[in-house]
Amino acid sequence: MQSQPLPLEGITVVAVEQAVAAPFATRQLADLGARVVKVERIDGGDFARGYDTAAAGLASHFVWCNRGKESVAVDLKDPRGLEIVRRLVADADVFVQNLAQGAAARIGLDAATLCAEHPRLIAVDISGYGPSGPYAGRRAYDMLVQCEAGLVSVTGSPERPAKAGIPAADIAAAMYAFSGVLAALVRRGTTGRGGPVEVSMLDALAEWMGHPLHHAMHGGTPPERTGLAHSVIVPYDVYATADGGRVLLSVQNDREWRRLAQQVLAAPETADDPDYATNPARVANRERVDALVTRALARLGVEEAVSRLEAAGIACARLRDVGEVADHPQLAARNRWREVDSPAGPLRALLPPITLPGGEEARMGAVPRLGEHTGTVLRALGMTEADIAGLRTDGVVR
Repeated sequence: MQSQPLPLEGITVVAVEQAVAAPFATRQLADLGARVVKVERIDGGDFARGYDTAAAGLASHFVWCNRGKESVAVDLKDPRGLEIVRRLVADADVFVQNLAQGAAARIGLDAATLCAEHPRLIAVDISGYGPSGPYAGRRAYDMLVQCEAGLVSVTGSPERPAKAGIPAADIAAAMYAFSGVLAALVRRGTTGRGGPVEVSMLDALAEWMGHPLHHAMHGGTPPERTGLAHSVIVPYDVYATADGGRVLLSVQNDREWRRLAQQVLAAPETADDPDYATNPARVANRERVDALVTRALARLGVEEAVSRLEAAGIACARLRDVGEVADHPQLAARNRWREVDSPAGPLRALLPPITLPGGEEARMGAVPRLGEHTGTVLRALGMTEADIAGLRTDGVVR
């Protein structure tokens, strides 16, 4: 049976994008077969290119979010550069931008303007706080939005709040932009019309705050920060092992507690002890329960601890650092790693989480150099070598 093509084959995306939110969204589209033309500034390009040099001299953020794209370096402040982007958009299916609030509208690249000009176009505006309201013009870096959305208030230890260790607001906005494009493409297939798509980082992350937000606003109290412990389930925390490892375990019901006490803690007397036998009792005696578990796991190496917990039917996980995740046995066993080309040579990258059995594997294209595809794209627009040379001389393209 012949495999199916990638679902976005034949779709062209033009993106005036930077940092994470828009680039991560359009990378998902590229992985699924879309042609993505990334429009960058001529003076350094997407500023994420300069975040670090960890990926063989390239910025890790940029490598993560921009594989499989064509880079076109254009000065949008020059009318000739802006006209190049307009011509690209005229032939595109999707346009995505996450410029500072109001910047796209000032040059006519906002969703409302473009969709009025091109009825089949799907145009995505990604912003920090949305196009209206008192926060519309505020700067909206990821950590700022994590604070405004309440994520920081429920993350960390009782003594100190903490931001998420990943750009959660950027990623949330990116994934809603990605799904918004897919939904709009389905609608266009039915109606023949595209339309604007709006996504804000605050809206996206506030949605992800679902449980604590709904708990608090419907009569409960805001959840306390408990680190890796659970506020209402005990034991549910991370514990150190004899060899320096750390294991998180979770006891979800009283049957599991009895198995833990008998098979792992070597404390069978606590299995039916009224001070331990029910979860409310264990919560009330949290310190004593944690002391029992701490002593037991401190006598075991991490592998033995995990093995015993699994044999007892107790949910558990190793607390891995990011280096250990790169060598995770489950990812290796499922062959989830590939190599992508880049200006620095082949780099390791994960396959996208979406798997379409029976179809082509995700297209994990190369990470582009700044302006690598400018000439090719301009020629496809009908420009001559003399035209392109003149634009380069004038600093309009790179």
